[in-house]
Amino acid sequence: MIEFATQLVENIGVIGAGIFIAIESIVIPLPSEFVLLLSGFNVSIGDFSFLPLWAATTTGSLVGALALYGVGFAISRDGINSLTTKFGKFVGIKVRDIDKAFDWFEKYGPFVVFFGRLVPLIRSLVSIPAGLAKMNLLRFSALTICGSGIWNALWIYIGIQLGERWQDAEGWAKYLDYAVYGLLVIVAIIFITRMIRQRNKPRLN
Repeated sequence: MIEFATQLVENIGVIGAGIFIAIESIVIPLPSEFVLLLSGFNVSIGDFSFLPLWAATTTGSLVGALALYGVGFAISRDGINSLTTKFGKFVGIKVRDIDKAFDWFEKYGPFVVFFGRLVPLIRSLVSIPAGLAKMNLLRFSALTICGSGIWNALWIYIGIQLGERWQDAEGWAKYLDYAVYGLLVIVAIIFITRMIRQRNKPRLN
């Protein structure tokens, strides 16, 4: 799969990167970081330009997210679990992964579509409960573009800065994931604290 991704980027350019990100967004077991880092390296040597690459990969993220949104929109929760049980092993997901995505959506609401784009695996699967909840499509698309745009820009930039050493980033990618998890926990605490304070404020008659 890594060789396929490399060939796709090298032979089709930014469009190839966008296509692969779209495929990866539908939970193919290869981190998007690999393609984004490789694409960033191509920017550093002048083969790609940053803005067209960012637009192509972010469009790919949206296309993949819309595909999973459609699955959630068209199929019941039981149907989704049944499909995951039968076919999930072929794309590297389990029913508990789906359950986690639903739990996140239920706890944090539509904004998890934005923040979830920064969390591995969740960033793909959260599209399914959004579709099941019949979330407004324009809002879903806007939040997906914003979250995915930040994620893609970050990894492309890292690839640009590392240049020929872009593969070195794969070794510490998990630490960036941990940092994102910590940031999300902080944001959740702030959000919950504000909600509690708002509820406890005395109401003026």
